[in-house]
Amino acid sequence: MRRTLLSAACLLPVTVNGFVGSPSSNRHASGSMSLHSEAVAAESSIAPKEAVKLFGRLAEKYIMLDASAGMCCYSGCTDCEFREPGGGYRMADQSSARPKWIPCYDRREFLAQGKEHTTKWSVEIFADGIPVVTKDQFVERVVGMEFAPPLGGPYLAASAAAIEDESAASALFDLLAGDNEKLTKFRMEKEMKALANGEEGLTYAMFSAALGVN
Repeated sequence: MRRTLLSAACLLPVTVNGFVGSPSSNRHASGSMSLHSEAVAAESSIAPKEAVKLFGRLAEKYIMLDASAGMCCYSGCTDCEFREPGGGYRMADQSSARPKWIPCYDRREFLAQGKEHTTKWSVEIFADGIPVVTKDQFVERVVGMEFAPPLGGPYLAASAAAIEDESAASALFDLLAGDNEKLTKFRMEKEMKALANGEEGLTYAMFSAALGVN
């Protein structure tokens, strides 16, 4: 399938202890997508509402944005390794009133703050601690996940979000697994990170563009 290149969606800058930082600016050093994700996918016939049905199952209201696990003290140290090149800081975490991000990590914790987050997709797709699924398992488990109306895309109530056509979930597996018959938890993290252009989570705009939704 032909894939489309994605551009990261930038969040508004924030101020922490007087320093302006952006929660979307801390990316991988390379800033590049994997070769698998850079390939342009085949034209998709996935309707926006079908993409929303998937996104509303995978997305969450909370995300830990600081890959350093909150180790920065935000005291303005001139030699701090966690500051942005421009001098600001990124937010450690963020919440939303409705599901907004598919986190690109399995589990993350900020020990100093006593916070931890295990992602919905990592628990429900890779059930029973088994870090690999077949396509049939992936589709079945995604379809069976609870839906909540997310931010982005056309609005769907939970009562109207049943998945009757599994082709969109099947296309998502192909997007993440590539030519592989099975998808590992590690690969799903890696591919979502690439699709998010190094961001810590996929927004609906990124997600729908990756699936080729118009």
